[in-house]
Amino acid sequence: MKIVRFAAQGKTLYGILDGRIVRAIAGKPFRTLKETRVSYHLDDIRLLAPCAPSKIVAVGVNYKSHALEMGSKLPAEPLIFLKPSTAVIGPEDKIVYPPSTKQLDYEGELGVVIGRKAWSVSEEKARDYIFGYTCFNDVTARDLQRSDGQWTRGKGFDTFAPFGPWVETELDDTNLPIETLVNGRVVQKGNTSDLIFGVHRLVSFVSKVMTLLPGDVIATGTPGGIGPMQPGDTVEVKIGPIGSLRNYIARE
Repeated sequence: MKIVRFAAQGKTLYGILDGRIVRAIAGKPFRTLKETRVSYHLDDIRLLAPCAPSKIVAVGVNYKSHALEMGSKLPAEPLIFLKPSTAVIGPEDKIVYPPSTKQLDYEGELGVVIGRKAWSVSEEKARDYIFGYTCFNDVTARDLQRSDGQWTRGKGFDTFAPFGPWVETELDDTNLPIETLVNGRVVQKGNTSDLIFGVHRLVSFVSKVMTLLPGDVIATGTPGGIGPMQPGDTVEVKIGPIGSLRNYIARE
């Protein structure tokens, strides 16, 4: 099932995507899905980021191929950092290239959306707390990340957390092909089977550090092949059974 969040007739709503039709639901989708009698054609609405997270917990160096290209040792535990909720944008939105950076990079990732309040969850029960999955781009000002030595500024600008276009609630997260394209050219190609720490391990690990709330997002790390984007570029993150997240790079 594909869950969307969208703007229509001056309202922000959630709905179920069925082909090109969106069936609106009452309230948020995390507890129960209660359909209304209202539906919209996909062409008549604006898709937003498919949830509104209180926080985004991102994971660094979680593919062997990315560790190799960064010259990093494989981590003994997940390396986590936060991206602010103000960085969130949705599909077809513009990623703003800040004047303070000289290198703006893409990082295509699988995003995991939390469906229930989670604290100190075991790895065995982690799936019970996952609402679904989405495409995520961990946009990074690489030069600022390197110069600062910690990652908040380089990862935290407004528009640096595009995700969407929807949440897919039913799939196998252990074997998902993931690609990033810039102007139609494939620049990253990986599979979640190559994750150093799998999705369930990440949900458990993060929940033992901080409480995860419904709608929070865990960005699970990027495969090798990271690289720069320029103003005017189109960037896409594609994950097989989910779909494609497309955004555009623009000057501030």
